[in-house]
Amino acid sequence: MKLLMHICCAPCSLYPLTVVKERGIDVSGLWFNPNIHPFTEYKNRFDSVKKLESMWDLNMEHIDEYGLKEFLRNIVGRENNRCEYCYTVRLEETAKKAKDTNADAFTTSLLVSPYQKFDMIVDIGKMLEQKYSVEFFMEDFRKGFSEGRKMSREMELYRQKYCGCIYSEMERYGRN
Repeated sequence: MKLLMHICCAPCSLYPLTVVKERGIDVSGLWFNPNIHPFTEYKNRFDSVKKLESMWDLNMEHIDEYGLKEFLRNIVGRENNRCEYCYTVRLEETAKKAKDTNADAFTTSLLVSPYQKFDMIVDIGKMLEQKYSVEFFMEDFRKGFSEGRKMSREMELYRQKYCGCIYSEMERYGRN
């Protein structure tokens, strides 16, 4: 199987990448995260993904777009539904790339985090599976979240303190 995995960040990708590689799945990564703000956070995460790419000799594509303006245009006034927009934008780009590269399936490292809206991600993935005629590879990787965090510490990869968007940063630091 040829699988394209959306990579939200290096730490969250470690466990899912390990699992699929151990199964003999040919996995490539896609960095596309225009939701991450501020720019310094975006850069730290992107640099960490590039470090992992080099350490593990990963086949990765990068769509290096710091998308603050577009993200805010689509979220302002709908902040409580921002995750749906965020997941959809990133997974849709992954599904398109999977189709364009003749991958058998696409997935996301977001499926490892107990902090993400797992069912929403799966629903969006399944909807995009239908739209692009590319399988959404769904697996509950959450059991490996702690293992991935441990691996990221050992590898000295940057570990973020919040989901990614400016609103999640605000929530993380208690300024609701």
